[in-house]
Amino acid sequence: MRDIGRRDFVVLGAAMTLLGARPGRAFARESSPDPLAGLDPELRPVARRLLEAARSAPPLTAATLAQARPGGAAYAAPLRADIPVETRVIPGMPENPEVTVHIVNARPVEKRPAILHTHGGGFILGAAKWELRYLQDIAAALDCVILSVEYRLAPETRYAGSIEDNYAGLKWLHAHAPELGGDPARIALLGESAGGGHAALLAIAARDRGEVPVALQLLLYPMLDDRTGSTRAAPSHLPPIVWDAALNRLGWRSFLGMEPGDADVPVRAVPARTRDLAGLPPAYIAVGGLDLFADEDIDYARRLTDAGVPTELLVVPGAFHAFDRLAPDTAIARRFDRAKLDALRRAFGLSGAA
Repeated sequence: MRDIGRRDFVVLGAAMTLLGARPGRAFARESSPDPLAGLDPELRPVARRLLEAARSAPPLTAATLAQARPGGAAYAAPLRADIPVETRVIPGMPENPEVTVHIVNARPVEKRPAILHTHGGGFILGAAKWELRYLQDIAAALDCVILSVEYRLAPETRYAGSIEDNYAGLKWLHAHAPELGGDPARIALLGESAGGGHAALLAIAARDRGEVPVALQLLLYPMLDDRTGSTRAAPSHLPPIVWDAALNRLGWRSFLGMEPGDADVPVRAVPARTRDLAGLPPAYIAVGGLDLFADEDIDYARRLTDAGVPTELLVVPGAFHAFDRLAPDTAIARRFDRAKLDALRRAFGLSGAA
């Protein structure tokens, strides 16, 4: 393998920040003569560099997980000086420990929209603190306050614990919104990948408990269904980039504490298994057409719509998982980002929404 240049490290760094690990099975090996044929032309150079880097990388497994986790810290983007960030420890839910949260763009006395953010990483990787620059940019674009939760990771903590961590963050944000300069009536949930799965679970918990109103659940390529890649085979045409069926099984197995896809998987742990979706907050779901999660995300959007939940679905042709974070300078990623911000503007009633 040739030496990887500075630009390659920038691309890989974005991937590691998102997934929280060094290159491994998060980038599956090339398995066909041209696995990138279906990709948008803008995304192919990045995809090729990811595949090339993957060839010399060890696999990510349950045995290597602990060693892989700290790798993302080296690639966290430098913070902006103009958007304040602070870290607090807040009370957890009953019978759960305290929770560390990061607050972006707090300005007391003002009354601006607020976002509760849950980071990605397949339920097993990642850290909210590595996402702060990304959140600063969103806060600057919308003039909002954002709280991101350092929820406990699996397999050390199963789904019940991390759901309560995120719910503790949501309750605290709602109760303390005035002192942060936030509006308790305009809180959105935002998550990417497994963070999107967490945001969907949090929307369900908020509906069921009836304590905190949610203006929008914004789910970016969310991880919603444990059956994908286990009892439901992934489509054969998907490019082997970023997150594959084997990693999906590892993530869900760690999160659930049992084999994914089984009939007795707890419904409360899996958004796609939730039988009644009526009464959930309005949803915006966006995913690449060549993402492992495309089918489950499209199906969840359909079920939300059928349940009477206002839902917007964006499927980006030729895009792989997390393409917006891995190729942010492409036109396709910029369009994706604008659509995300516009969805938040509409939910918050901000001027300038498309």
